[in-house]
Amino acid sequence: MSEARGEGQDQSGNLSFVVGCVDEDHRGSEEGGRIKNEGEMRKGEEEDDDKDDDSPPERQIVVGICSMMKKSKSKPMTEIMERLCKFEYITVVIFPEEVILSQPVDKWPLCDCLVSFHSKGFPLDKAVEYAKLRNPLLINDLNMQYYIQDRREVYRILQEEGIDLPRYAVLTRDPDRPEECNLVEGEDHVEVNGELFPKPFVEKPVSAEDHNVYVYYPTSAGGGSQRLFRKIGSRSSVYSPESCVRKTGSYIYEEFMPTDGTDVKVYTVGPDYAHAEARKSPALDGKVERDSEGKEIRYPVMLSAMEKLVARKVCLAFKQTVCGFDLLRANGHSFVCDVNGFSFVKNSMKYYDDCAKVLGNMVMRELAPQFHIPWSIPLEAEDIPIVPTTSGTMMELRCVIAIIRHGDRTPKQKMKMEVRHPLFFALFEKYGGYKSGKLKLKKPKQLQEVLDIARLLLAELGQHTDCEIEEKKGKLEQLKTVLEMYGHFSGINRKVQLTYLPNGQPKASSEEEECPTEGPSLLLVLKWGGELTPAGRVQAEELGRAFRCMYPGGQGDYAGFPGCGLLRLHSTYRHDLKIYASDEGRVQMTAAAFAKGLLALEGELTPILVQMVKSANMNGMLDSDSESLTDCQQRVKVRLHEIMQKDQDFTEADYQKLAPTGSPSLVTSMKTIGNPVSTCDQVYALIQRLTSQIRRRLEDPKSADLQLYHSETLELMLQRWSKLERDFRNKSGRYDISKIPDIYDCVKYDTQHNATLDLEDTLELFRLSRALADIVIPQEYGINKAEKMDIAQAYCLPLMKKIQLDLQRTHEDEAVNKLHPLYSRGVMSPGRHVRTRLYFTSESHVHSLLSIFRYGGLLDEVKDQQWKQAMDYLSAVSELNYMTQIVIMLYEDNNKDPGSEERFHVELHFSPGVKGCEGEENVPLGFGFRPASAENQEKQTNQGSLEDLSQDETDRALSLSEPISIKRSPMIRNRKTGSMEVLSETLPTSSKGTSYRLFPSCSCQSPEIKQTGLELFSMPAVKRFSVSFARHPTNGFEGCSMVPSIYPLETLHNSLSLKQVDKFLNAVCEHSSDAHAKTMKALSALFDTSSQGYSQTHIHPPPPKALSSSETPVRSPECPLWYSSGPSSTVFSGRSSSPTSVNPDKNFSFSE
Repeated sequence: MSEARGEGQDQSGNLSFVVGCVDEDHRGSEEGGRIKNEGEMRKGEEEDDDKDDDSPPERQIVVGICSMMKKSKSKPMTEIMERLCKFEYITVVIFPEEVILSQPVDKWPLCDCLVSFHSKGFPLDKAVEYAKLRNPLLINDLNMQYYIQDRREVYRILQEEGIDLPRYAVLTRDPDRPEECNLVEGEDHVEVNGELFPKPFVEKPVSAEDHNVYVYYPTSAGGGSQRLFRKIGSRSSVYSPESCVRKTGSYIYEEFMPTDGTDVKVYTVGPDYAHAEARKSPALDGKVERDSEGKEIRYPVMLSAMEKLVARKVCLAFKQTVCGFDLLRANGHSFVCDVNGFSFVKNSMKYYDDCAKVLGNMVMRELAPQFHIPWSIPLEAEDIPIVPTTSGTMMELRCVIAIIRHGDRTPKQKMKMEVRHPLFFALFEKYGGYKSGKLKLKKPKQLQEVLDIARLLLAELGQHTDCEIEEKKGKLEQLKTVLEMYGHFSGINRKVQLTYLPNGQPKASSEEEECPTEGPSLLLVLKWGGELTPAGRVQAEELGRAFRCMYPGGQGDYAGFPGCGLLRLHSTYRHDLKIYASDEGRVQMTAAAFAKGLLALEGELTPILVQMVKSANMNGMLDSDSESLTDCQQRVKVRLHEIMQKDQDFTEADYQKLAPTGSPSLVTSMKTIGNPVSTCDQVYALIQRLTSQIRRRLEDPKSADLQLYHSETLELMLQRWSKLERDFRNKSGRYDISKIPDIYDCVKYDTQHNATLDLEDTLELFRLSRALADIVIPQEYGINKAEKMDIAQAYCLPLMKKIQLDLQRTHEDEAVNKLHPLYSRGVMSPGRHVRTRLYFTSESHVHSLLSIFRYGGLLDEVKDQQWKQAMDYLSAVSELNYMTQIVIMLYEDNNKDPGSEERFHVELHFSPGVKGCEGEENVPLGFGFRPASAENQEKQTNQGSLEDLSQDETDRALSLSEPISIKRSPMIRNRKTGSMEVLSETLPTSSKGTSYRLFPSCSCQSPEIKQTGLELFSMPAVKRFSVSFARHPTNGFEGCSMVPSIYPLETLHNSLSLKQVDKFLNAVCEHSSDAHAKTMKALSALFDTSSQGYSQTHIHPPPPKALSSSETPVRSPECPLWYSSGPSSTVFSGRSSSPTSVNPDKNFSFSE
């Protein structure tokens, strides 16, 4: 192998390429270019200019390298030129830098083939002159290199060639071309020469030599910009709060492509060879990932057939044989965003071999005939793709789907007022409210307009009183106060909704009929609060970190680091991750913080949110339009209100009416309450006492200016509670039950975050409001099973369909980044691909999804003991708190027949989220995460490799009842030490009810932190860590708020077959036939915009007509899951890479 020898030497130790000049005599010499030294070569500098066509056949072909010394002496160039010299008739000559810079071109060495390229300081003009003088074969065209230095020219050429590139516009600041310098900057967009670019967008200097590219983020994601630059140490970009574009210089503005945080760099060697590598996008957190030798970590990936065609087009259009360019893979398409010209891959021996072979063959093919050199193109043996095989039986993790509620938030608040002023109607019309009769205003500019109207009306009121305006003075003041909070607008935490009422608002009660008014009005609903708190961010980030532990394996640099298996999978691009979030700011920020923890990212959440979290075009998949409640939900609310308005203790009949499912958590709460009206009386009295205490604090000069948690003031806290006091009990003395969740929300927030105020009776208010909320909240989603299913389907149908697709689409498709098996040294299973789909949403979706699993008929409790115990556990859980998770994991057993029901294995896990602040005595216990067999635990104690990392005891959940037998094969680690990615199976044994927790269980009051390990397939635990800690010094907490820990995941069932789950999801989705059409439409739109497309090279059954506009195939319900029109392995291949996918592009002989 060439790398064993000294630099530039052949087998006999002679120099195989030289620095200096070659004369005619030496070209024909028998030594064939293996010249003794540079000094001797100088003697022949005055050589004859004419080429001798009748030179003898042994004549050598001279390849000249004309570039700056830093480039010509670089490691990749040296490696490739060494290999090129192995061609019998090729000699390589490097032009010395001092000759290039100071000598005229007629004094430059002679060559037959020229490799010359521009870099900083290189005299491209002289190289062009030399090429005209000597007319050598050019590997890279020189004139085109002028164009490559100007991004405008690069984009023009790409466009002419029909290559996809992001939508862009050019801003040229040139006094001679004023028509190209039209820039209008808005808060969340720029308009360049009439072309609108909403944020996020990219701003690139027109000079390709200037690497200061800026990405600007929208205010809804936190604003600011990411500034990219040429790598300095371990940084390639930095976040800046600056949101305004640069005002000097010429730039290209282009739309930002959501690439999930990965860039692909492609390197061509001629039109038929392309090598691709993926790396972390510099815009993500700006930290360059480096290996132990300090080199940037990149992983070779496979190009799709379309991308190979793009590589061919780029190579030919720019006339650069050796050419690097950047690909962005977004929304199932690939876009070229930069062409760099001459560049080599670093640190890939296989690429060095291939590159020298391709270049050598190219030179010989062009020049051998004219020099009469006998040469025929060698036929290459086809590269056989390496398919990883597995020894022993193994279950391989293929898919993780998690539905997660957002983290801790400030209390949500809402104010309604009817408005009739012409200014409000004008605003309604301005933003197109009449089209749908509804309008949502979230942008800073829009909110500013509402604030201006409120200020104007209040100023008018100060001058003269008027009945129409007077009636709402208090509400106008509240509108003004809320909009003026924080001193700036951030679209994430406030919004105004306007609804057109043709006949005014119907009066709620007789007392309100003082000022009767006719004609249309607008209902203004102001919503604020509900922001993710710093504690919520920490919870999400920590949960992300803990989630890594569900993924197998991890060696080398990552060993001993929690969750290293996932990080390795992700960094080697074998992890197909998509994160979806609803359009609520708190949900999006939770998703971004979770991604930060999951992928060990650094810095601000804004760049992570913009690149990693998809929330546009969700078509209701994760959003619930609370304004449009279903008929069923309206009926349920009315019944709930009736039962809760009885001024007497709950009777047996009430228990039947309110808790027909007999849920223990409901029954316990009803017992705590006794008489609902008297409990509401107590709650009301406690709120009154609370507000009077806050008023007293406000009057006391010592505490009046006290800063509460998350920048709240006592004034704002008083407004919060006074509003609840006013709204909870109306003038007739009846209670508004719909305010109970808000009261519980507020008291939960204050007991956790504002405990330092030491307000009296807050714990009693917490206890009573919690008991009321434990009835009202879950029962709003249906009282009996039929209602629960009906309401759940209305919320969750699009999400259920999407989950079904996620489970079906676990076989490979070419659109994801696939690791190239031939280049992946040090990666044990290049074929392994894990799909992760994370859905962040609100309480309504989590309640609904759980209802579907509980009441949709997935399993029969009578026949399935494990499911019965899971259902008992779920009925004992009273609250689905922040960070509640429902997790579905799919495994594949490669040794089972692809058509067998045992091939795919599904597990269902659940955690009720964050721990409450009350004691833990009554907390229901599940069976831990992935219960393992006792027999395996005994075996485990003497397995060597990781004992030193797992000294402490694992946390075991207590069994609720007798041990159960679990019908699945528990796993033990394969004996091969260090290969934690290979998992093997033992014979089925019975479970003794012990378990291993994914997350530690520890109370927020606990002074010491109990640490726990996760046993994945009963493997010895990797170093443990805790999700719980009280104070986090780096997270900018105001005050010392406790951050409660999160309940561990509990396994609800661990032996479901994929066929069972698919049949269940089909039944649930078809049952809701009225909503079916709406869902298909929503899904179709969703996949058009945010799903990776399938490759054309796979065979699939035809999709049903309902999905015609989408690329995503859905099976017809009557076909089994593994049905396919092709061989069985095309849908669920036995190996991780599909052997039946055909490569339509036969030109790519060396590398895919």
